[in-house]
Amino acid sequence: MLFWQVPAPNEAMLISGSKRQVQDTQFRIVTGHGSFVMPVKQKARMLSLALREAEIAEDCVTQQGIRLAVRAVCVFKVGDDAVSIANAARRFLSEQNRMDELVGRIFAGHLRSIIGGLTVEQIIRERNRVAQEVVAGSHGEMEKLGIVVDALQIQEIEDATGYINNLAAPHAAAVASQARIAQARADQEATEREQQAAALKAEYERDTAIKRAGFLAETEQYNARAAQAGPLAQAKATQQVIEEQTALAERQAGLAAQRLEAEVRRPADAEAYRQRTLAEAKRDQVKFEADGGAYAERTLAQAQADANSARAASLRDGNQELIAANRVVENLPALAEAAARAMSGATLTVLNGTDGVNEVAAGVVGQGLAILHSLQPATPPAEPADPAVNGRPSLRAADKAPEKK
Repeated sequence: MLFWQVPAPNEAMLISGSKRQVQDTQFRIVTGHGSFVMPVKQKARMLSLALREAEIAEDCVTQQGIRLAVRAVCVFKVGDDAVSIANAARRFLSEQNRMDELVGRIFAGHLRSIIGGLTVEQIIRERNRVAQEVVAGSHGEMEKLGIVVDALQIQEIEDATGYINNLAAPHAAAVASQARIAQARADQEATEREQQAAALKAEYERDTAIKRAGFLAETEQYNARAAQAGPLAQAKATQQVIEEQTALAERQAGLAAQRLEAEVRRPADAEAYRQRTLAEAKRDQVKFEADGGAYAERTLAQAQADANSARAASLRDGNQELIAANRVVENLPALAEAAARAMSGATLTVLNGTDGVNEVAAGVVGQGLAILHSLQPATPPAEPADPAVNGRPSLRAADKAPEKK
């Protein structure tokens, strides 16, 4: 309708000229709905309830006398209640565009007042406290203006004297040192990790190369075995043939050795044994002849000596029997010599060497002496007290000589 007006959600419509008043505001406040405005008789104006921003840039002096350039931002709006809208409408309705500037000046004054009672350290470390004290200090004035402060933030604090920089220098140096240490540690850790990664990479490459070389070696070995399979089989077959031929040659050599043993060596050994046995028999025969002859000569010499002694005694005494026996004794050497020649020409087997030869010779000579003894009983006995006559042994002594032997 032509005379029906509706305010925006962030606006308050102020209708003046109406006789109906609320809370003695002298005008009617309409928010959130429309209202009929009589032309000529009533007048409607709009007051913005939107959020506003005021920038504050002010030079402040701290409690220490240090000048600081402070920049802050204040966020505010007209209150939603009727009293706040009425107060704001009376003061800013015609100058709504200057509301930011006016509010900024008010907050700047309170900001200077608050900072003047604080030190630089407190301002830097307790910015929220500064903002809260500024808001609290301006609350009464803002309420009269119908303004509600939503937030106040101190954005920047500049120090032309360098106090803040000097104040922060030790901390900055410590932080820088810690930062360098941390960076060095980080670089060291990064280097160690890079080295570990490089070592792992090198180890992996080495293992890969070793495995690849092993695979290539196995492949080449298999290829070489495959290539040498034919010659190797031929060589094995040739080796087996050579081994069989060697075994055959060894068996043939064994048979030849056995044949040689049977045909040559054993007959040769038998012939050598026969020759050695014949030589030993001939040697024994020669020794037998020599020993027999020597023993016969010794026996005959002794017998002849005895016979000579007996003959001399017989001739001296006139004993005829002994004279006859003397003849036998004279022929005894011829008998012993004939016996010796008979034994030397005979083939005898002597079992006990020289003793056997002596026994044979003694037997032959003993037979001759037995003849002599058989003739002694007819001869008168000689003087028993005198065993020797004229220094010669008697027949009794001669009879005892073989026994002593």
